[in-house]
Amino acid sequence: LQKFLILLHVTMSVVIGKTLMILFPDAMKRYILKQGEKSRMNENPKFSYENWGPTFFSFKYLLFVLKVKWKRLEDEAYEGHPAPNTLVVTFNGEVRHLFDFMQDNRPLILNFGSCT
Repeated sequence: LQKFLILLHVTMSVVIGKTLMILFPDAMKRYILKQGEKSRMNENPKFSYENWGPTFFSFKYLLFVLKVKWKRLEDEAYEGHPAPNTLVVTFNGEVRHLFDFMQDNRPLILNFGSCT
């Protein structure tokens, strides 16, 4: 049900966004550039709006956003429910799943920290 609701929401957003891009191209360009400022995409002079702006609200955009949002569903943890099998990166840079590190009935302990 959650995946269906996400599909419906993202599809409607893409359809509305694409329609607005057709009807009001200048206004949508300003809006998309404003969004690009948040991610600092606009700061690279070799990466102009013409390179990335038209990809917004495309079919590839739809598929990418769906993939990200559906993947995030798997990463949510809820008290009293099983832990999500999220991706982790080893010290060697290898991408694995969290449950790959479980051994028999031994508890799996995660230790988080940072160095600054």
